[in-house]
Amino acid sequence: MSAPSTATPTPSDAETRHIVVVGGGPAAHRLTEALVSRELPGTRISVFTEEMLPPYDRVALSKRFEIDDDLLLGEPALWEHPTVTLHTGRSVTALDVAAQRITTADGETQGYDELVLATGSSAPRPRLAGAEEIAVYRTLDDVDWLRQRVADLAVELGRTPQCAVIGGGLLGLEAAGGLKGLGAQVTVVHSKPWLMNAQLDEFGGRTLNRLLEKEGYDLHCGERPAGLEIRDAAAAGAGRSAAPQPRYALTFPAMDTVEADLIVAAIGITARDELAREAGLDIGSRGGAVIDATCATSAPHVWAIGEVACFEDICMGLVAPANAMAEVVADRLAGGAAEFDGFDTAAKLKLAGMDVASFGDGFAETDGALEVVYADPAGGVYQKLVVSEDAKTLLGGIFVGDASPYSSLRPLLGRELPAEPGAFLSAAGGEVADLDLPDDAQVCSCKDICAGTIRKAVVGDGVAPPCADIGALKSCTKVGTQCGSCLPMAKKIMEKEMVAQGMEVSTALCEHFGLSRAGLFEAVQATGLTSFAEIIERFGTPADASVNFGCDICKPVIASVLAAQHDEYILDGGRGTLQDTNDRALANMQKDGTYSVVPRVPAGEITPEKLAVIAEVAQEFDLYTKITGAQRIDMFGARLEQLPLIWKRLVEAGFESGQAYGKALRNVKSCVGSTWCRYGVQDSVAMAIELEMRYRGLRSPHKLKFGVSGCARECAEARGKDVGVIATSEGWNLYVGGNGGATPAHAELLAKDLDDETLLRYIDRYIIYYVRTADRLQRTARWMEELPGGVDHVHDVVVKDTLGIAEDLEAAMATHVGRYEDEWAATLRDPEKLRRFRSFVNAPDAPDTGLAYVVERDQRRPATAEEVEAAAAGEGPVLLSGPRIPVRQDGGEPAAAAAQPVGVRS
Repeated sequence: MSAPSTATPTPSDAETRHIVVVGGGPAAHRLTEALVSRELPGTRISVFTEEMLPPYDRVALSKRFEIDDDLLLGEPALWEHPTVTLHTGRSVTALDVAAQRITTADGETQGYDELVLATGSSAPRPRLAGAEEIAVYRTLDDVDWLRQRVADLAVELGRTPQCAVIGGGLLGLEAAGGLKGLGAQVTVVHSKPWLMNAQLDEFGGRTLNRLLEKEGYDLHCGERPAGLEIRDAAAAGAGRSAAPQPRYALTFPAMDTVEADLIVAAIGITARDELAREAGLDIGSRGGAVIDATCATSAPHVWAIGEVACFEDICMGLVAPANAMAEVVADRLAGGAAEFDGFDTAAKLKLAGMDVASFGDGFAETDGALEVVYADPAGGVYQKLVVSEDAKTLLGGIFVGDASPYSSLRPLLGRELPAEPGAFLSAAGGEVADLDLPDDAQVCSCKDICAGTIRKAVVGDGVAPPCADIGALKSCTKVGTQCGSCLPMAKKIMEKEMVAQGMEVSTALCEHFGLSRAGLFEAVQATGLTSFAEIIERFGTPADASVNFGCDICKPVIASVLAAQHDEYILDGGRGTLQDTNDRALANMQKDGTYSVVPRVPAGEITPEKLAVIAEVAQEFDLYTKITGAQRIDMFGARLEQLPLIWKRLVEAGFESGQAYGKALRNVKSCVGSTWCRYGVQDSVAMAIELEMRYRGLRSPHKLKFGVSGCARECAEARGKDVGVIATSEGWNLYVGGNGGATPAHAELLAKDLDDETLLRYIDRYIIYYVRTADRLQRTARWMEELPGGVDHVHDVVVKDTLGIAEDLEAAMATHVGRYEDEWAATLRDPEKLRRFRSFVNAPDAPDTGLAYVVERDQRRPATAEEVEAAAAGEGPVLLSGPRIPVRQDGGEPAAAAAQPVGVRS
């Protein structure tokens, strides 16, 4: 390699230095951000990107499958800075290093003083005949095309589309997850026997294989595709009475053929090094512009960062090293001496239901390295720490199924552990020590934020105010603003520093209550208060003197607290105004303003007679039906005034509210157990029914889901539930604190081999302890994480009764069980309660069966002449979709009809 360029000295104010950045990905964004933050005098920055959007977050690309978000990085103000010019939709086609000029696709040329290549990479396709038929997963446009294609295929084929994703690495699995989320059946094709082989060892990879198969993915691992067969559309079955057959077939040397309607490749990266090659720069053996430790290329004044940069003959498709390179170049251009010290290969899979992470020397390739491992193949958990020969220095780690230690351990890479390695394996019962990270320990690799930076932000510098909450900390330091995996550790460092500085760590519920939810629950219980007005007068600060004090945070919390303590009808006694929209209607509002109705089906067990009633109701009221993942039948499309009529039919048939609208027990999922299954060792259905009937209706900080499995095969997925019960030949094993959501968590074993009576006692204690002490909208997993001691503390309270409150917890649950009343039935018995379920104040008695809904994008348009004429002719009144406004009924409380569109009556 020829002599690299050296940093240009910072010019004087009279001089102007032009820095050109070619590329518009995360690396280009980070470099621009870093240069602007250094306030280099006399410097202007031009950024050229071939995409029409400003740089966006490719790390979060999979989110585009779910929402129409451009994923733009950072603050838009960066591109409005007076020293920055962003050229979108303009690709650079030529680079003249001798003349220090670039040429764009429209023929324009521009000179530069320093040029940074940040052209990234492209997504390659397999080298197969017909490979142009294979889609790729790389850009927002790619994802948008895939979304539309899957939707079109579902319509064209009249069945679930079959998709094959070639590549079982990080990008491949994210693509597979996105396609599955669109409703496709997905097969992952991978050349190695286990997935993510670049990050996971064999045991970890095979554990991930099992987890994905359990989630419904098909895996085809161990061979590369040898050929691609493309079938003629007619030959594939178009026009036949049966659903068309897949258009494509991937063939393999020895394995079975994989058929698919759509094939997507995510098999790595190919450096976009065309400019560098044509300009004569040194290129790596596998592509990429060769750089040294300063990120300089072989041409003077030309640098390379990100995926196009080849360092030690490696091009890396990860954001952390790209950001590190960007900081090095920014420092060098500012006259500094920073160097790139190699690739941070830490990775975390962003796929719902999959908790996978690795960092450092996960394969124990360091001389003398020791591996400390916990493996539970049946439970789908694998945790490994790699440490030095003396078992003191952390060298790396791999986590599958439970990656909770990752955020705490990653900053300690290369440092001495504060405890024995096994203490950090949470799945084995280890408890991560309360770590005091040194100031130079990196907490956020995406933004290169160290613990010391967080501590300084908490204290403030006399100019910027102290950061006393996570939002302010993110804004000030940018910690956690990219992938977000570092936020739990950053929050702990922030709060610990606040305590050290004598600052108060606020646990206030909201601006109206200085108490936390747990503190408020205890205060209301001690005083016996029963109304919001009494509670805010005693313990809070009203926002003003009007009756509308309180906010959307504290009102639902108070409603939940009162419901949990008194088990009274949730809309009585002035509590209707406190509830969320769904609780006010005792049904779930959908996006079109109608409601869904979910009757309780304990453990999923239902008679043919009850199934017939649901079918009849759905037909009579023209409701869309859907069998949910919670073993229930959801009926969509009911209008507000129809709800009592629907409930009446269901209640008469023996149904009750499934409370899908409330923060309460949703369901208890069950397999068929020993009644039918040849593997079952306990009657899981009977136990699930008992649990659901016992805990139904109990209001809690967040929704609750239970699961009961009749054997260790875990068909009810009990370890993914807030309370999971798994049968053994000796009784029941009780797991707690598992749930899905944004951060899925596996439940942890609380007690084993329990008889029925003991199991119920322990669950009583656990649930009431959670209801009393959890924060607002805190799932059981997060609650246990925040408790000092975690599951060990819960075990002490629930099993050992170390706090001496077990009898009180059981009594509270017994009171709830004795006072439970179905909310649908209670509504039907009381004419005053039924008044809430009217579409209009002036339609008091019967539902308006002549009501017609007019679909219209403009929600404030007047009725058309045709609509008015139809109404006048007696063809029914017209309801225009309009703004939702509050309506008050005679009782003084806002009507549940406030959630309905305003109507125009004929």
